[in-house]
Amino acid sequence: MTTTTAATLVSATQSRSAMIPALFALVLGAGILVLAGHVQAAALHDAAHDVRHATGFPCH
Repeated sequence: MTTTTAATLVSATQSRSAMIPALFALVLGAGILVLAGHVQAAALHDAAHDVRHATGFPCH
């Protein structure tokens, strides 16, 4: 294995490992959008309202 081949292999491995968090964020974001798009508006509002109270933010 030459130095150029080793450097290329390391570069390819680093770019693949950098893609894992991006892919995870993409899947998580798409999942949130799909779930939020299919839930009833009242249930989504109530959940957000409860979180605001639990974290101490005023909402009214």
